[in-house]
Amino acid sequence: MHIRPFQPADTEAVVSLWQACDLTRPWNDPYRDIQRKLAAQPELFLVGEVDGVLMASAMIGNDGHRGWLYYLAVAPEHRRRGHARRLVETAERLLIERGCPKLQLMVRRENTAVAGFYVALGYAEVEAVTLGKRLIADD
Repeated sequence: MHIRPFQPADTEAVVSLWQACDLTRPWNDPYRDIQRKLAAQPELFLVGEVDGVLMASAMIGNDGHRGWLYYLAVAPEHRRRGHARRLVETAERLLIERGCPKLQLMVRRENTAVAGFYVALGYAEVEAVTLGKRLIADD
C-alpha cells in the first residue's frame, strides 16, 4: 500500500470507501467533513492506494494536547493484510513528529471487532465519557 496525502480528486473514492465501511451517518455529511478537514491540517488526511486504486483512509487531528484519529477505513477486499496497522503507525509517527503526547479515537460500542483491533495495537479504553454538541447541522 502506498500512503499519501488526500487530494480533492479523491473525494468520490473516499466517500464511497467510507460508505462501504459503514462509517457514514445521516447526521454527518461526509463531503462537508472532507471540506472541513481540508481547511485544517490537510496534510494529516491520508489515503492508501494499491495498484493506483484508493482503498484506505485516515483522518488525523492534532489540537496540541492530544491527537485524534477519524475515518480509519480499509476497503473490505483489502482487509487483514496490515494496511490499517500501517495507517495507524503512520498517524502515530506524524503526531509524534509534531510533539503530540497522546492519540485518542472513538469506536462505536457495538463495533467489537474494531475495538479488538485497537486493543491489539496497544490502545486501551480510558475512564472518560465522550460528550458532544452539534454546533453546525449537516442537513
